[in-house]
Amino acid sequence: MSILDIQDVYKTILTKEILGPVIVLLVTLILFSIIDKIARKISTPPTHQIHTKLYNERKAKVTSVVFSNVIKFFIIVIDIIVVLKLFGINSSTFFASLGIFSAVIGLAFQDVLKDIIAGIFIVLENQYAVGDTISIGDFKGEVIALGLKTTRIKSYEGDIKIISNRDANNIINYSLEKSLAIVNVYVSYEEDLLKVESVLEELCKRLTNELPNLRSPVELLGVNELGASGIEYRLSVLTKSMEHFDIQRKIMREIKLEFDKHNIEIPYNQLVIHNA
Repeated sequence: MSILDIQDVYKTILTKEILGPVIVLLVTLILFSIIDKIARKISTPPTHQIHTKLYNERKAKVTSVVFSNVIKFFIIVIDIIVVLKLFGINSSTFFASLGIFSAVIGLAFQDVLKDIIAGIFIVLENQYAVGDTISIGDFKGEVIALGLKTTRIKSYEGDIKIISNRDANNIINYSLEKSLAIVNVYVSYEEDLLKVESVLEELCKRLTNELPNLRSPVELLGVNELGASGIEYRLSVLTKSMEHFDIQRKIMREIKLEFDKHNIEIPYNQLVIHNA
């Protein structure tokens, strides 16, 4: 190969059609690396917020992914315009054709796009997450899967409902805040109320130290009702989300054992028959 041939090869390599796209590719890779680092920083909590409500892990991760993908999309669009310009192609004509194609695709997949957008907003707005107990319409259960397109909810009977994210309306989330456990217990009118209240107050103190998943002390609220066959007392306590049913069952069991120990009668309905 002669020197002239080598010079021709170098001229070909150094032309804008060859060198330009290579430079565009290298710049794009560098920008993508920077964007990924920023996205990781967004999704990584500050040390002082790891165990606080100031940091929402789900929201941060989705935000970082959306941020990263949107920026990368615009960079790719700019790259296409630059490369087309290097090859002398009219980018406006190209994007006009691309717009028609996108419109056709958009019409075919508009429901899918609605589901994806709805799924993103479900996470960004912290509407619900996997493990939450929610109700959508008349169906109530635990969220077992949350995708960008569908949500799967499992009821307590084991039924699984698959719902499109765009149809997730009128949502009630039972897992965002603490739950309130309320226990009502009757005692006979013949019982010494001061003794009953003393027993219940001691029981509340003990259960506060023994029961798991509590968010406040067990509290005796006092007499709630003068019923037909007895006096009703009410106890209450804040629990972890959706743990109130379990706490109520445990409190009622302990009340029965404590009343048996102190010979306190829990009245029950009785039928009295009088002979004429």
